[in-house]
Amino acid sequence: MTLAHALSVDVEDWFQVLNMAHVVPRAEWDRLPLRCGDAMRRLLDQFDRRQAKATFFFLGWIAERLPDLVRDVVSAGHELGSHGYDHRLLPDLGREGFRADLERTAVILEQIAGVRPQAFRACTWSIGRRTPWAIAELLRAGIRVDSSIQPVRHPDYGVPGAPTTPYRLQDETGELLEFPPLTLDLLGRHLPVGGGGYLRLFPLLLLRAGLRQKERQGVPGCIYLHPWEVDPGQPRQRLGGLRGFRHYVNLARTEAKLDRLLAEFPFTSLGAALAQRPDSWRAKLPAYRARELLG
Repeated sequence: MTLAHALSVDVEDWFQVLNMAHVVPRAEWDRLPLRCGDAMRRLLDQFDRRQAKATFFFLGWIAERLPDLVRDVVSAGHELGSHGYDHRLLPDLGREGFRADLERTAVILEQIAGVRPQAFRACTWSIGRRTPWAIAELLRAGIRVDSSIQPVRHPDYGVPGAPTTPYRLQDETGELLEFPPLTLDLLGRHLPVGGGGYLRLFPLLLLRAGLRQKERQGVPGCIYLHPWEVDPGQPRQRLGGLRGFRHYVNLARTEAKLDRLLAEFPFTSLGAALAQRPDSWRAKLPAYRARELLG
């Protein structure tokens, strides 16, 4: 059986990324042009042409303003996931704020699409050492698959030493499946290659190598991107230095690079990628206590 990898899209607009926070205050969002609808429909058409399915992690803020987009995703057979309400980091929200944020977003998505999300991805991979309580809150909210823990060292996020393949993450209230984004493991180091800026910056040979490596291990890999990454015409901001480079590098090439990957590898949603294997396989995935991995 050919192993399908997981494809995911974090549905947020160009002005909502962390790199924009110092130049585009939250209070200005409603005065800015929404562009992710057009970009999303191009992605949906591209996925349809390549017979690929994906998990779409929606911001509740976007879903409120573009409800037909949520319905289009679900009617096309994709998986609906939560990305929180308005892209705030979990340490900034705190535990009670995160609980409220999860519920607010779940209610919005369920009212629009009739589906309560069971998959989640945190803003900027912000489940980590400072937020071990997040796992209990995800379980409380009915989340069964999470993809929020980057197993890398990065100035803004990451849990170095975390597994690079799917695993079970447990606390006193239950367990969920954690699906880390794709890495290429070389000489004991984890090189992030799974998407976003890495997809735009690195040559495709590294992403291919990462996916092939996961196939040899008998597990699916997970890649991700954002609608603004296929929108080279988005308004330009003076982000400066590394921030500007991260956000704008190779925007005009993303769609074509993604298409080459979709032509070469089969892709599906996170839930379906994990369901390719029998329950006995999932039961044998390594298990980690959230307090020990993240504490």
